[in-house]
Amino acid sequence: AETDFIFTPHLLPTNRGILSTIYVRLTARRRLSEVVALFQEFYARAPLVRVYGAGSLPEVQGVARTQYFDVGFALDEANGRLIVISALDNLGKGAAGQAAQNMNLMFGFPEATALA
Repeated sequence: AETDFIFTPHLLPTNRGILSTIYVRLTARRRLSEVVALFQEFYARAPLVRVYGAGSLPEVQGVARTQYFDVGFALDEANGRLIVISALDNLGKGAAGQAAQNMNLMFGFPEATALA
């Protein structure tokens, strides 16, 4: 099924990191705890993805100089929208970091090998 969403990258006065906000129109009513549980289950085996619980949102400072992708959530119940906030270090998690991570997966190495 198609879902409407709006992706907004934020330009910040920092030399590392990018913060993004994604607004998703929900097709069914959800509680925030359900959404968090779904994301935690989906990313349970992804060592470089950190899913924040309800009431906690990622910040650029938390991912600077790391290979982590942090994601948190808020719920706009009045408008039926999920708000997804993500942060990553775009210098460390850029093309070279992604290439190394993909190579690790292709050759059967642990995903985070040589990326710390």
